[in-house]
Formats: sequence, C-alpha cells, structure tokens
Amino acid sequence: MSAEPRINDRIRVPEVRLVGPSGEQVGIVPLAKALELAQEYDLDLVEVAATARPPVCKLMDYGKFKYESAMKAREARKNQAHTVIKEMKLRPKIDPHDYDTKKGHVVRFLKQGDKVKITIMFRGREQSRPELGFRLLQRLASDVEDLGFIESNPKQDGRNMIMVLGPHKKKTEAMAEAREAQAARKAERQGVTAHDDEPADDVAEAAAEAPAEAPSEV
Repeated sequence: MSAEPRINDRIRVPEVRLVGPSGEQVGIVPLAKALELAQEYDLDLVEVAATARPPVCKLMDYGKFKYESAMKAREARKNQAHTVIKEMKLRPKIDPHDYDTKKGHVVRFLKQGDKVKITIMFRGREQSRPELGFRLLQRLASDVEDLGFIESNPKQDGRNMIMVLGPHKKKTEAMAEAREAQAARKAERQGVTAHDDEPADDVAEAAAEAPAEAPSEV
C-alpha cells in the first residue's frame, strides 16, 4: 500500500474534520465544502488522520510540505550517529614504537566517538603469561583515560585477551566538533588567501598615489 496520504479529489468520504492552514480547528464540514475552501485558499486538502471518524484533513501546500519533509529526513540521516566498534590487535611483547602507533589509532577512534575492541594475541609460551596481556591493556586504558573508559573489562577468550574501550564523547558530539573544525580550517585558508592578496593591492595603491617623476633636463 502507498504511504502517500489521500489529497483533494482522492478523498472519498461524506464529511471531514477540517484543520485550517494555520492549524486552527474549523470543525466537521462536508467534503464538498472542504474542497471549496482548499480552492479558495489555493491550497490542497490533505487527509492527515485517515482512521479517525470522520477523517481529519488539513489545508496545506502539499508540494511544499513534501519538500520540507524530505529535507528534514535528509538532515536527520546526515546527523544520524552510527555506533561503530573498531578493533586493534596487539602482541603481549609489543615494542615501544609499535605500541605508540597502535595507541595513536586508538586515540583517533575514541576522538571520533567510536568504541574500540582491544585484542591481545598470545602465541606459544605467551599463553602461560596472561598477566602480560592484562598489564598491557591496563597501561593502554590509562594512557587514553582522558578520551575513553573501560566499557568491558579484560577477559580471556581462547588464545586472546579482549577489552572494550568506550569514548567519553557521544558520536553526535564528535561529528559536530569535526564539522566545526573543518569549517574553521576552511575559514582560516580563506583568510590566508585574502591576506596574501593584500600586499599586491597595497603596492598598486601606493603606485597610484605616488607623484609622477619629473623629466630630466638635457
């Protein structure tokens, strides 16, 4: 079935409860009278509550209403926050450089408002030293505590140990901050461009104001 409401001549009931263009209650009127008023206001008669008895209809510009509804839905989809779980894998005896690199990725994910699943992978004899993985996870959580918190405590899962970090900021907040930062960078670039153009303008202005050089005598 179509989700579109019935409008104008497609409405087939003897009478309707009519709502005016500004939301005022007109009352129950014959369908013919409602259609007459719609034509008088140069608007559409739109059925907004088909299951009511009698159905509720409103006078409106249906084309404008559909356009505005589509724009609102588009904006809502644009700002919709999707929960994303990123994953980062580490070894118990990870070297300092690799650790800093992995931590940098975790920081970036948390700043974006995403959760991060940290997996410590044990191999061979490392499986007999789970405390190494536990200490590494605790260290990482401590290093990024200003951005995230331990949402799921470290737990052993076969040869792996897993911990989940959650961001302090909500996804919507992170998205808003990212848009603001992007706008600020754009404004800064435009300001630099305008500033770079100023010296050339100043030179031209100075040249225009300078007195003409008198001709030399022979």
